[in-house]
Amino acid sequence: MARYTGPKHRLARKEGVNIIDKESQSLIRRLSIPPGVHGKKRKRALSEFGQQLREKQKAKEMYGVLEKQFRNLVDRLQKKRGETGELLISLLETRLDNVVYRLGFAKSRFQARQFVNHGQVLVNGQKVTIPSYQVRKGEKVSLSEKLQKNAAVLEIMKENKPILSYLVRENNFGTLVRFPTRQDVQVPFDTQLIIEYYSR
Repeated sequence: MARYTGPKHRLARKEGVNIIDKESQSLIRRLSIPPGVHGKKRKRALSEFGQQLREKQKAKEMYGVLEKQFRNLVDRLQKKRGETGELLISLLETRLDNVVYRLGFAKSRFQARQFVNHGQVLVNGQKVTIPSYQVRKGEKVSLSEKLQKNAAVLEIMKENKPILSYLVRENNFGTLVRFPTRQDVQVPFDTQLIIEYYSR
C-alpha cells in the first residue's frame, strides 16, 4: 500500500503550518522557512489555482491521504446533501487512524496508521487493518491486549491528551458519540478552496 515515508518536518515546512501536530521547538522555529537549498528566498504570490492546490495538499498531508483516494472522497461528498466542507471534515476525522490518534492512543497519525496496518486496533472487538475505515457512531475503538501492555504506548496514554467533544474515552477504549462538525476541530486548511479545486 502506497504511503509517504519521507521526512515529516519537510511536509510541515513546505506548507508553513504545523500539519503534523508535533510539538517540536526546532520545527516551530523553522516553519517560516520552506525546505530546500533555496528555502530562505522570498516566495512568490500564489495564483488562485495555486492557493486552492496548497489547501488541498495541506489536507492530504495532514490526514495521510493519497490523491486518488482524496479525489474519490470529494466526488462522493459532492453527491450528498449538506455543506460539502463540513462533510469533508467529518469524513476525514472519522477515519480509523485519525480516531486512534484523537483518542490519545498514538503520538501521531503516522503512528496510529502503523498500529492499524499491523492489526493492533480493534473496532467493537474485531480487528480492522484498514486505516481509511470510517468509524460509525457508537462504535468502540481499542488497542489490542498486546499493545496495551507496551511500555511506550502506556506512556502515551498516560499523557492525558485532551479528547475532542465528539469522542469519549474510558480506560482502554474510546467511542464515537457523534459525527464531528467544523466547530469541533481546528484545521489549518480552507475546505471551500478544496471544493473549488475539484470543481474546476
